[in-house]
Amino acid sequence: MQRIYVFFGMVASGKSTLAQSFADRYDMPYYNTDRVRKELAGLTPTSRRPDGINRGIYTSAFSRHTYQVMQDRARKDLQEGQRGVVLDGSYHSRQERDKVRLMADDLGVNWVFIQCVCHDDEVRRRLAKRSRDPESVSDGRWEVYQSQKKTFESPDELPPAGLVVLHTEREVDVLLQSLADILDRKTI
Repeated sequence: MQRIYVFFGMVASGKSTLAQSFADRYDMPYYNTDRVRKELAGLTPTSRRPDGINRGIYTSAFSRHTYQVMQDRARKDLQEGQRGVVLDGSYHSRQERDKVRLMADDLGVNWVFIQCVCHDDEVRRRLAKRSRDPESVSDGRWEVYQSQKKTFESPDELPPAGLVVLHTEREVDVLLQSLADILDRKTI
């Protein structure tokens, strides 16, 4: 059965590292909001765009467009027979999560949302490390994280069978094994 894997959570929660590793391990197409957003803006992935919150390429309209393009690409991949697709973004609103679920239902494919979380101290550490990395794709900063904490909608609409909450402060290989074990038991 085909499945859409949505890795979501706040900035520096470890979702992109885990999502990319998961996609690589299982040879699935991978779509990341930071990469797609910059592609749509005509930028290289590592171009720094520290636009303010809800400004520049981070407006609500541009974000909606980014998520729609990712969804369109995932739909095409699944229609062409891919057994799974990995989507990676904050998916901070119920509305964006619902759009993915509706698409999955329309295509007759399964879905699972993997919420990545970690402690504030780890977020700070990751953001500091990322700010020094010239290959970093994300423009996330502490003030973005603080803003997300206020606006992130809890995924209460997702049934337990369709939601995995992972604390991402362990090594990626350990997280991937833990996730594989959990997904083996999921029915959605």
